[in-house]
Amino acid sequence: QVQLVESGGGSVQAGGSLRLSCAASGSIRSINVMGWYRQAPGKERELVARITSDGITRYADSMKGRFTISRDNAKNTVYLQVNSLKPEDTDVYYCNAAGIYVPSGYYDGMVYWGKGTPVTVSP
Repeated sequence: QVQLVESGGGSVQAGGSLRLSCAASGSIRSINVMGWYRQAPGKERELVARITSDGITRYADSMKGRFTISRDNAKNTVYLQVNSLKPEDTDVYYCNAAGIYVPSGYYDGMVYWGKGTPVTVSP
C-alpha cells in the first residue's frame, strides 16, 4: 500500500504564488509517474501536470507557463509551483502516483491518489 499526502494549499490573493508538495510513503522502491490534478465542485478532475522518474514532464495545454512540476525521487515527493494565481485556479489539487515498484521488485499496478489540498484565490 502507498499513501500520498498533499500540503501547501491555502488562500492567496490573485497574483500570488503557492508551492504544493505531495509525499508518497509505504511500500515503495520507485515510482514511475507522479502527477498533479485539480477538480472544482461539480466538474471533472483535470490534469495539471505529470512527471516521470527521469524528469520528463507533461503539462495540460491550459496550464503551461504558470505551473511548474518537479520531484525529488529520493524523497518520493512531487512539487507544483504555481505563479500568478488567478481566481479560476481555485480548486482542490490532488496528486497521484503510478507505475510503482515495491522493494521486493514486484510491480504494483495500482494508481494511488492523495486526499487533496484546497487552493482558494481571491480577486
